[in-house]
Amino acid sequence: MELMTQELTQQFPKLGTTEHQPMRERVVYAKFFDPSGSWTWYAFEFDGKDEFFGLVDGFEKELGPFSLREMELAKGPFGLGIERDLYFGQPKVGDIKRLAEWLKDWEK
Repeated sequence: MELMTQELTQQFPKLGTTEHQPMRERVVYAKFFDPSGSWTWYAFEFDGKDEFFGLVDGFEKELGPFSLREMELAKGPFGLGIERDLYFGQPKVGDIKRLAEWLKDWEK
């Protein structure tokens, strides 16, 4: 699966440009996930080449950078790679039910 398209790349804000927006209002431009595990990456910003900034939901939820190249190279059980959720849309963080509890704690 192609994780990034040229069209999607052009939609992303550049790194650092949304840092002053309230977390609840930040747009998730892409959601990536491990189909054979529980990890999910919610991308808010992209440098246009390799580095994203967003929320990583793995062992715990945390904000930070993550790499397109590393996701493209990752292979889980059965050789499955990371995928992009093609039907996720581009919701705001505050509209994602799975993140609601984390957001309440984060805003404190």
